[in-house]
Amino acid sequence: MKAFTLIETLVTIVIFTLVIGLVFTIIVVLYQTQSYAWQQSQAIGEARMGVETMVKEIRAAEQGDNGSYIIEKAENYQFIFYSDIDKDGATERVRYFVDGSDFKKGAIKPTGWPIQYPSADEQISILSQYVRNLPPIFRYYDGDGNELTPPARLKDTKLMKVYLVVNVDPNRPPQDFLLESAVQLRNLKTNL
Repeated sequence: MKAFTLIETLVTIVIFTLVIGLVFTIIVVLYQTQSYAWQQSQAIGEARMGVETMVKEIRAAEQGDNGSYIIEKAENYQFIFYSDIDKDGATERVRYFVDGSDFKKGAIKPTGWPIQYPSADEQISILSQYVRNLPPIFRYYDGDGNELTPPARLKDTKLMKVYLVVNVDPNRPPQDFLLESAVQLRNLKTNL
């Protein structure tokens, strides 16, 4: 019987350690990649649901219970309008906006007489995280499809387009995911 020499034993241990280290590194990298892909998928799913909800609510926009015009504010990163979002017969003041990398929704129920929408009562929820928009989120168009500039947006908007860019980590692939939707405001009157 021939035994292993000390050098053969050390070489075997070194090779075994290198193989175990390599296998462990591959497992960690695969786990991190899978975790990132799952996180990106979750972020896209949340953003998609948020945009779908927003489109439904904007489509049903109506005059505020206090007599306010349907659209209160039409900016690049914020849109405020009135709609009965919870179907309770009272028209809420609804605000969609970006705060850092969060896409949020604020809603205020009408109170008092005369009816008011106190900003202190705004209930804010996060619809999507990881929003990375550089271009505007909201774009506004007239009845002929021409994009509107800020002063004309309140009274001439007939169609809105929503562009939401989502990416958990812009420094890693996959690239930005763009959600795009268009919504026509149904209850707009031709004059204020």
